[in-house]
Amino acid sequence: MKDLSVVIQAGGQSRRMGTDKALVSFGGVTLVEYVLMQLSGWGEETLIISNNPEFPDLGVPVVRDVIQGVGALGGLHTALVHARFDKVMLLAVDMPFVHRPLMEHLTGLVENYDAVIPRWQDEEYAEPFRAVYKRTCLEPVAEALGRGERRMISFYPQVAVRLVEPGEVAEFDPKGWTFTNANTPEELAAAEALRPEFERAQAGWG
Repeated sequence: MKDLSVVIQAGGQSRRMGTDKALVSFGGVTLVEYVLMQLSGWGEETLIISNNPEFPDLGVPVVRDVIQGVGALGGLHTALVHARFDKVMLLAVDMPFVHRPLMEHLTGLVENYDAVIPRWQDEEYAEPFRAVYKRTCLEPVAEALGRGERRMISFYPQVAVRLVEPGEVAEFDPKGWTFTNANTPEELAAAEALRPEFERAQAGWG
């Protein structure tokens, strides 16, 4: 996908995992490597956000949070600051399954918006770490941080947001692979059990 930076957010504190979740084992590699493997041929730039000074060299630039300790909104801010391209796909490392057809759909939609963010099933909130943003979000995000905001939705009133509702999401990802979490050891084990089925589905995407 042209004019697109893909950014893996691996800068969280991993409290529920008990260790740096980007580096836990998944599918015979680390979780961050598993996500990276799915991104071959995506975008014109790939970055990783991590505040771990011992993060391994995976052949991809690793950047630290521009503003430390301000949570998820700070991760988006860092992605927008460092990305070379106008469109930025932001992916959380603790959501191991990257559903290409859905993410391509979101990327196409962002041409007419500043941010495209999916919802899934009964979630009352959108999933900001399986979303696509434009650089036009940078100033509103920076202003929100300057006001002391930490919520990902805090800058939405200042930009054109397209929320992709569950019915539309299901047209591309009916099983909701996109929203599988691996925040805890238990969730990681559950995702590992699902991995073979996901990889069979992935093989059919061409």
